[in-house]
Amino acid sequence: MPTPLNVTTINDLIASIADLHAQACAMEHAFSSELEQVSSQYQPSARNLVHYLALRQHDVRELQNRLSALGLSSLGRSEAHVLASLDAVWEVLHRLATESLPAPADGSAPIDVDMETGPALLRQHTEVLLGPSGPGSTVRIMVTMPSEAATNYALVRDLVEAGMDIMRINCAHDDRQAWAAMVENFSRARQELQRPGRILMDLGGPKLRTGDLAESVQLIRIQPRRDIRGLIISPARVWLTTAEAPTIPPTPAVVLPVNGAFLLKVRRNDMLQMIDARRKRSTLTVVEEVGNDRWAECQRSMYVERGTPVQLRRNKKNVAEGVVGNLAVAVDPLVLYRGDTLLLVPGTQKGCAAKLDANGTIIEPARIPCSLPEVFRDARPGERILLDDGKIGGIIRRIEPDLIEVSITQARLNGGKLRPDKGINLPDTALHLPALTAKDLENLDFAATAADMVGFSFVRSPDDVSQLQHQLAARGAQQVGIVLKIETRQAFENLPRLLLAGLRTPPLGVMVARGDLAAELGFERMAEVQEEILWLCEAAHVPVIWATQVLESLTKKGAPSRAEVTDAAMSVRAECVMLNKGPYIVEAVRFLNGVLQRMEDHQQKKRAMLRKLAVSSVMNLNEQNRL
Repeated sequence: MPTPLNVTTINDLIASIADLHAQACAMEHAFSSELEQVSSQYQPSARNLVHYLALRQHDVRELQNRLSALGLSSLGRSEAHVLASLDAVWEVLHRLATESLPAPADGSAPIDVDMETGPALLRQHTEVLLGPSGPGSTVRIMVTMPSEAATNYALVRDLVEAGMDIMRINCAHDDRQAWAAMVENFSRARQELQRPGRILMDLGGPKLRTGDLAESVQLIRIQPRRDIRGLIISPARVWLTTAEAPTIPPTPAVVLPVNGAFLLKVRRNDMLQMIDARRKRSTLTVVEEVGNDRWAECQRSMYVERGTPVQLRRNKKNVAEGVVGNLAVAVDPLVLYRGDTLLLVPGTQKGCAAKLDANGTIIEPARIPCSLPEVFRDARPGERILLDDGKIGGIIRRIEPDLIEVSITQARLNGGKLRPDKGINLPDTALHLPALTAKDLENLDFAATAADMVGFSFVRSPDDVSQLQHQLAARGAQQVGIVLKIETRQAFENLPRLLLAGLRTPPLGVMVARGDLAAELGFERMAEVQEEILWLCEAAHVPVIWATQVLESLTKKGAPSRAEVTDAAMSVRAECVMLNKGPYIVEAVRFLNGVLQRMEDHQQKKRAMLRKLAVSSVMNLNEQNRL
């Protein structure tokens, strides 16, 4: 026999739900001035966000357990329709307690976001910002463009065909001419494949990064593939191209530029000899001619520097001599251990490793420049500093006008390697920096005419949002969406007010910049914070972009890790997933597209979808017939 319902218990639950409802309405009244500034079409969403904030000001776990024990909704899926969820539970509780159904005690206005309209508003706002979804999945895929997207139409077309919905252009790289070419290639590919698509241009913002080290060299490493015993599995493939107008290899390979006049003389089966950076004689064998370029192979590892002379040998004779052109700059990183001292200096200086005496004792600490002079003004002793996405950490001990002394407290046991152009995070420091730099405003001129949305880096306050809205309006680009990049502690803590400010001039989206955010808040908090951002944005009916290191091993090395596949599967809870560039980016887009299509059968936001499971068929047809 079922246990009879306790009327006192039911009445207690009714009172608790009514109290939550009243507090949600009271908070809406308290936020009335901010809500009035929200775009009229988005006001229901803004009010629902405020209702959700009121709900989450309380610990309702005990209430949830008591509701679940009665077989009722525990409010665990109320983000998109808070008042409607409270009212639905309130009504059922009254039906259990009595036949009569009184009006709500607070006499609030009719609810304009219910169980259907809440999710519908999120879908609608997502399509306005991110465009229509592709076939098979409602989660969009965004891809950061490599430089070659400006000159390689086939790459852009392959990305669109594989499932890329949104092209992300990082304004920290390339220039307007390259961006315009990327946009043109994207437009052409979409037209050819009859696919929708959007463009996001990511403003750089006042990025705080490490500067150059004094010891640097233009150098590449060429090495064949070897097995576990060190035996060669396959030779190294090298793409020989002209230094004056280098081209991208058709497949991932080491690129070695040489002067064009020399390369034109090179033929198949020729030998190219040089003395590498280790003073070892090395040889490349030319195996194929591709227009003005050449494919070559080598059986031994080589370290080749810019300016290295190259001898062309044919039939055991020297035929011509060339020289290696510009290569990527390689540096010896600073190696830092726990207990070491690191000096931060202005960006006008060069960094260097620690100086040692004859006994190996440090007589002058390592130093690294940082890109923003405001750090020397705003930082304080005792505050934390994190380098390279938190791989290295320390405490500020001393500050001078042009020097910050840091005691390293966090690094790998065998030493943390610190290179130029790595992020610096100061989670305890109140940095007084403009959200938009002069460079951002210059790039905004182009973005206002070419982009569907702009990524807003280093946003921290509603005033920052207002500043970008003003700049877009001044360019007649009010229709351009804003994507708030949540990458600092201040941005996360101010997220509710950032959302309300952004909804004044929609469309609006949020990007979870998980790399910087994890460094700022601590890696152990990242999963929790990621959830909170998803909940708040769902309450505001604002789409979320899941970013940073998604399938990174696949994009860079050609194979994903198991943890990355699980992360990619969880990303189905967002409205868009961002992949960064890499040699295997087309394969990564195709792989991610397949994962998202499969996961959408099982997961919608926080709700598990009970699709028929093939594994549930534990009996064959004959056994079922016998039963």
